[in-house]
Amino acid sequence: MHSPVFLSLLSAALFSAPAAAAQDRPPRGEERGGPQVDAGLKRNEEGAFQGYTFFAPIRSKTSYLIDMKGEVVHEWPSEHPPGNAAYLMEDGSIVRTAQDFDNPTFHGGGSGGRIQRISWEGELLWDYLFSNEEHMQHHDIACLPNGNVLMIAWEFKTDEEALAAGRDPSTLGEEGVWPDTVIEVKPAGETDGEIVWEWHLWDHLIQDHDEEKLNFGEVGAHPELVDINHAARGGGDWNHTNSINYNAKLDQVTISVRTFNELWVIDHSTTTEEAAGHEGGERGRGGDLLYRWGNPEAYRRGSRRDMQLFGQHDVHWIDAGLPGEGNILVFNNGDRRGREHSSVDEIVTPVSKKGVYETEDEAAFGPKKASWTYGNEESERFSSNFISGAQRLPNGNTLICSGADGRLLEVTAENEIVWEYVNGFFDEGITTTGRRGPNRGPGGRRGGPPDDGGPPGRGRPPGRDGPPDDGPRDGGQRGRRGGGGGGPNIVFRALRFASDHPGLARLTEEAEVSGEKDE
Repeated sequence: MHSPVFLSLLSAALFSAPAAAAQDRPPRGEERGGPQVDAGLKRNEEGAFQGYTFFAPIRSKTSYLIDMKGEVVHEWPSEHPPGNAAYLMEDGSIVRTAQDFDNPTFHGGGSGGRIQRISWEGELLWDYLFSNEEHMQHHDIACLPNGNVLMIAWEFKTDEEALAAGRDPSTLGEEGVWPDTVIEVKPAGETDGEIVWEWHLWDHLIQDHDEEKLNFGEVGAHPELVDINHAARGGGDWNHTNSINYNAKLDQVTISVRTFNELWVIDHSTTTEEAAGHEGGERGRGGDLLYRWGNPEAYRRGSRRDMQLFGQHDVHWIDAGLPGEGNILVFNNGDRRGREHSSVDEIVTPVSKKGVYETEDEAAFGPKKASWTYGNEESERFSSNFISGAQRLPNGNTLICSGADGRLLEVTAENEIVWEYVNGFFDEGITTTGRRGPNRGPGGRRGGPPDDGGPPGRGRPPGRDGPPDDGPRDGGQRGRRGGGGGGPNIVFRALRFASDHPGLARLTEEAEVSGEKDE
């Protein structure tokens, strides 16, 4: 079935225009004088799902497609480093986030601001900027069946707005507060877009700190609302939401909220007006949370001992037709305060056919534990304490991106590694976070003093030990186990595609043409 592609793979690479530019890509490993990375294919065994793997290294402006042997078969160039996420579309183009370095307000791990669509040939088809002093796209996007794009974005709130909403003043820093929003944009032209739906976390708050302020109530009685004082540590990036995914069957959205150690599900069937309230939509809940899981302490229905998620990334529903369809897959990073190793966990949610998530009064949302896990056994231990992801494959295997060390591995349902590759593409001149802009002073005024001199995105006063940002702590690589600062070859996420995927049709055509030329 795959023979026409594999027989002519080398020729296809030579005759493909983007691949022909491979000689201009940054050198890797021993080819360069900087950090050394033992890159390339490490394992390719029977039982691996055959196809092509797509990834966009964070320290590279190029997105890559490799075959099972680890050879590059196609590239998509850009003038901008990724804002983390990138996706292959059915027409062979990619939709990616990109960094906007000129934002005066927002900075730090996952900074993006720009969404681009790049054709198979490398032409920039759409370049949409969602970045100014009031808001900024970051981390991830979700491409919808109707062609629209869902994005995560920060929005700026002043200290006065936060205090009025019930924020404990002792938790405020010098950068205001950046609660997350979900924005749906309909692409228009080459650089424009129409915002057709939006959801704002700020509309769904609760607090028990000050009965004279807005949102006062009993936190434990309202798991559908978000405690404005939970995980409040002084920096602007309060939630650090790092992934978004859409379920077309349920018309629901799930996001990964890292500082809360939770995943949340919200209703997309609402109008924007309904999403700002507590009624409306198919579930009648407006924009309130339909489901949350990972840390019941965040809504006062558990303690730290009940925590299941630790700085997680890449929360998403397993696609229809795949083993485990409808379940949620998550890369559970681990952190130094709870659990140091990483794992990939599959969650069976308590959802009804109508898309309602059941829980008993005063009880935390289930399940009690994951239905499948890779990484908890001592023999499987690995660690990637930031970025990273996972993907369920058609044969039941799971592709894992251990992002901190640029390591991609495929494991079976029995937790056996059958394929392994280490990314070797990186450019030392590209940083892992957006350039820091001027801070806002107390109350939101510009030009306030910088923080304690830490790297971009920290912004935490001494003694407040929050989860690490989505950027390395240092520049050194810490070996296969990852963890800590990560290596220069870090990767946000990787995705495997079968050779008959519509987005790879051009690859097959090029291989056939080059095969004819060889005859």
